[in-house]
Amino acid sequence: MKKIALSQLTTLRWNLHQDVHAAVQRGIGGIGFWRPKLDDIGIDETLDQLQSSGLRASSLSWVGGFTGSDGRTFSESVDDAIDAVEQASQLGAETLVVLVGGRNSHIRRHLHKTICQALVEVNAVALAHGIALAIEPFHPGCGDEWSFIHDLRATMDVIAAVGSGNVGIVLDTYHVGMDDKVLDFLPTISEFLQLVQLGDSRHNPLGEMNRCLLGDGRVPIPAILESLNQAAYDGWIEIEVLGQDVERLDYETILDHSVDYVNRLRGLVTQA
Repeated sequence: MKKIALSQLTTLRWNLHQDVHAAVQRGIGGIGFWRPKLDDIGIDETLDQLQSSGLRASSLSWVGGFTGSDGRTFSESVDDAIDAVEQASQLGAETLVVLVGGRNSHIRRHLHKTICQALVEVNAVALAHGIALAIEPFHPGCGDEWSFIHDLRATMDVIAAVGSGNVGIVLDTYHVGMDDKVLDFLPTISEFLQLVQLGDSRHNPLGEMNRCLLGDGRVPIPAILESLNQAAYDGWIEIEVLGQDVERLDYETILDHSVDYVNRLRGLVTQA
């Protein structure tokens, strides 16, 4: 595991120039882009800053809402996802993160059929652009409106139904890390991992996302990284720390702590 990136959700109020400067200063190799920030500055300026800094785009977040839970029609959400595929391609991002949408009063069979149809359509374009789609399961305590897929097993069921090796998983340790079965399940899904995001928490998610500093919570991050290391995962690992527990801290402090934590686990994770 060699590639460490900064998720722009960690530094939500910073602009791209600040993100780039902070990443370069700390030896972070990439940036996980958030689409609203990308739209604010534009693709051309973003590419200029990536090129001048030597940083890479680890991912682009996010697309989805295929169930209509965010008020868009199915066609609108699919068209938006296809636009994002093209953005990801321009950025040189390897992965486009997918949040499939909330339940929205649908029966589960209909939900499954709907998101599989959407993923098949978007994946056809993603394959042509060399972009992987990665489904992110969200803990039901803090993201029920964003995704009705809450765990790794449910994610794998969708991937199997879509039937494409280009559709994989985002493993966010905040959302799935406190599942008692996660360490047992990781070896069986390692080949489907497209992206790992590091988040920690003092308790199971409830309400707004509330991540604490890495290593200060209950998520077994070292054991998870050891399992990924054993599985030879060599993709990006994004630092994603946000929420009430860290609001009192400035972004520099959060990043310094996060990079120090990762460096202390250098036997498992080596920066690029």
